[in-house]
Amino acid sequence: MKGKDLVFVSVLTLTIWLCLLLGISTAGAAKAGSASAAPSTTGADLKGVVRFEGTLPKPKLINMSADPSCVRQHPSPVFAQEVVTDLKGGLQDVIVFVAEGLGDRTFDAPTQPVVVEQKGCMYSPHVLAVRANQPLHVVNDDPTSHNIHPTPANNREWNKAEPPGTSLDESFAREEIAIPVKCNVHPWMHGYVAVFKHPYFAVTGKDGSFDLRSLPPGTYTIKAWHEKLGTSTQTITIGANETKQISFVFKGM
Repeated sequence: MKGKDLVFVSVLTLTIWLCLLLGISTAGAAKAGSASAAPSTTGADLKGVVRFEGTLPKPKLINMSADPSCVRQHPSPVFAQEVVTDLKGGLQDVIVFVAEGLGDRTFDAPTQPVVVEQKGCMYSPHVLAVRANQPLHVVNDDPTSHNIHPTPANNREWNKAEPPGTSLDESFAREEIAIPVKCNVHPWMHGYVAVFKHPYFAVTGKDGSFDLRSLPPGTYTIKAWHEKLGTSTQTITIGANETKQISFVFKGM
């Protein structure tokens, strides 16, 4: 074989080997990229209903006569929102949450604020839940001034006046279930804010229903908290992609 032919064959052989190596490397990278980019599909759903059984406590009539601007917004009587059910006994404003089982998982706080309104000289919603360090946006939609005053046990207490049509932003740094909120101007105004370090919580709707979505598979302690009826606890085990139904029952005191 002549010198030029030998050089050509050597170059051709080297080129083939390089192409093969690059092809294997690219295929491996693509496969690895696909695996890492695949979304998690193991999240489970925990759904259920909280019910009240027994005789409902007589609702307390609210007297707003101290502020005529509040009275004018209510053509019919207003009652305290302490124990509220639908016709089937579904219990509203119960906080259902994972109390144990998440281990050392950490979660970034959302930047989107949770809104609470002062409307008709009442807090709306009456019970709400936020994440630790998530913004809480407080709005005064009333024609009168309010003074929002949370009284936490595990967070910084604050007390701020809100003239008509104004708003303010605050947050809570630590988990606490739940923080009482009052208005120093209108003593009948009461609400609650629960603060969580994870996203697995819900406040029951008018029918008492709740839905904890995208739970990692595992065994959990689930609690249901109500401002007057106390706390109920269950332990559940849920698998990947499983949907599980549970229920809580609170009885009349």
